[in-house]
Amino acid sequence: MTPLPDCYCPADGTRVAARSLAWCCPVCRGPLDLDFAPTPAPLKSLGGRVNSMWRYAETLPLATPSFSLGEGRTPLVPLKNGISAKLDFLLPTLSFKDRGAVLLAELAQRLEPRQVVADSSGNAGTSIAAYCARAALPCTVYVPEGTSPEKIEQISAYRARVQVVDGDREAAASAAREVADEPDVFYASHVFNPYFLHGTKTYAHELWEDLGGRLPDVLVLPVGNGTLLLGAALAVAELYTSGLIDRRPALYAVQAAAVAPLAHAWEEGADDLAEDAATPVAPTFAEGVAIPRPPRARQILRAVRDSGGTFLTVTEDQIRHAQQDLASQGLYVEPTGVVGWAAVREGLLGARSAVVPLCGAGLKTGLAGGPGNP
Repeated sequence: MTPLPDCYCPADGTRVAARSLAWCCPVCRGPLDLDFAPTPAPLKSLGGRVNSMWRYAETLPLATPSFSLGEGRTPLVPLKNGISAKLDFLLPTLSFKDRGAVLLAELAQRLEPRQVVADSSGNAGTSIAAYCARAALPCTVYVPEGTSPEKIEQISAYRARVQVVDGDREAAASAAREVADEPDVFYASHVFNPYFLHGTKTYAHELWEDLGGRLPDVLVLPVGNGTLLLGAALAVAELYTSGLIDRRPALYAVQAAAVAPLAHAWEEGADDLAEDAATPVAPTFAEGVAIPRPPRARQILRAVRDSGGTFLTVTEDQIRHAQQDLASQGLYVEPTGVVGWAAVREGLLGARSAVVPLCGAGLKTGLAGGPGNP
């Protein structure tokens, strides 16, 4: 079995041993990165490989899975104005989070904890619960009150324990982290654990392959905790450093205007969120990106800045209209999953090519403004 790479703290350089159950930097309590710099395989060598994200084995820190649900290789379809959509809502649990959850469950299986815990507004929880079921790992998922009943039902169907926490998304995270500090517990955090990012990066590796060895001018990405954007940035760096692309796409990060701490920091030219900054939080259809203080804020802002990209925000009306627009084209996507399309569907990008991810299925939430999603 290939040795696991060590983790390190990008803020202060503290190193964490590969087989440790520590979920954050022991010094600053910040998220960890992986000491792993792979070289992707050239395009011509991918033919005939397994038709899942595991075809990019050279880029994955756990390259030989002991279980899989066939995750990855989602379709790319044209929309309009030179923009295409990648249908990540067609992954096994109906969201893009499967790309990272399979790596977290694979890692947990190798570390053999007594239990796995996670926190989520829904989609990460459903993915982690599913892959823990596949790996026969006991799992508890902490969710905030108001989480979609469909998502809670899905988590429960995988035989995971659901713990509904009074309060918001941050309250659910705090509850999970208290348990994560106990001995012999694996915290399957899609935010703090860097393995998750190395799973989500396969989104961009697939785009590169599907577009014949290139990437579009712009990658439009929804951002709450930023796991898809940071994964995409990892893949772009790997492809560029290896000489497999000759230019980097701009990263356009999209937040709901109701909860947009990163967009506000961007407007102010800040490198990070101010420690004492109070982020306005209003109800939003896009609950999956309603994160007032994302732990990887500094990394997200830097990735967008380094790419020549920007931040965009969308209103509740724009989210609702974008969901209806996609449904009229045969694509039923949850409100969080449409924010990228909401931001650019009116021709903002001009003649530039772009791809938006459709991240979660509409069956998970229903229509924005409809019953159960007012």
